[in-house]
Amino acid sequence: MSKNEHPGIRQVARAAPASRRFSRPQMLVTATVTTVALTACGISSSPHGELAEYKRLHAACEAVRPPAVLVAMDATGSSNTAAITGERLTAVRQLITRTAVCGGRVKVVAFSSSNVATVTLLDKVLRPYGATVNARLKRLPALVDQAAVTIRTGYASAMKSLPGGGSDITGQLQHAAEWQRQLGGRWRLHLYLFTDGFHTVGRKLGQAPLSKAAATELATKTPVPKLPSASVTVAGLGRVAGRPPVSAVVEGLVAYYEALCRRTEAAKCTSVTAYAVEV
Repeated sequence: MSKNEHPGIRQVARAAPASRRFSRPQMLVTATVTTVALTACGISSSPHGELAEYKRLHAACEAVRPPAVLVAMDATGSSNTAAITGERLTAVRQLITRTAVCGGRVKVVAFSSSNVATVTLLDKVLRPYGATVNARLKRLPALVDQAAVTIRTGYASAMKSLPGGGSDITGQLQHAAEWQRQLGGRWRLHLYLFTDGFHTVGRKLGQAPLSKAAATELATKTPVPKLPSASVTVAGLGRVAGRPPVSAVVEGLVAYYEALCRRTEAAKCTSVTAYAVEV
């Protein structure tokens, strides 16, 4: 596992040739998101097994630059269903669990029509106290439970309060860049965008199929910030309330967000229809 990858997270992506810097997305046959039945966020429910798993994850933590995880969840109506919300919150819970194992920082936001139309659900360092690693890891479940409740409650409220009128997905890249600058070089940024990918502010995206070439060209015309050393995952593309889009539309979305991420000069780019959490 690369030191740039968030420990313990398995993303649905095709392995790239060694000569390539960025992973290529693996398109799924359908636009449905893979869900995993989890107990305690995919970690064994027995105290002994849970602690052993935490220790395994802790051993993979990057000592020099702990993870700073920014999760941005699209709160517009196009993906407002109980199933999609549940899938996102399940993924977020595991992300915060694995970040807390490494004593990292987590910021979770819900967004809609602009970078300003964003509600912060959680922003804190998740580092259990304790004199030893074992003592800290034993206190981790309670810390995660508290954070998960805060996020779930805040997200439900944000879905009702955020303005409609569109979804500014690419604006969250700017948000991530600003947060990265504020944090400084001590942290390793991991950005997770949970969205259907239908950008509806300014230049519309997702209304018609895009070839890979057209998607790449469109990405070159979209202003993006630099995200050096970061990993960026855009997940849930094409996952909408109601009738799913045709596969050609979803393929165009995946190609667009992959190309857009490459322009940020992030260390790792992943654009997928499904986000798979590791059990």
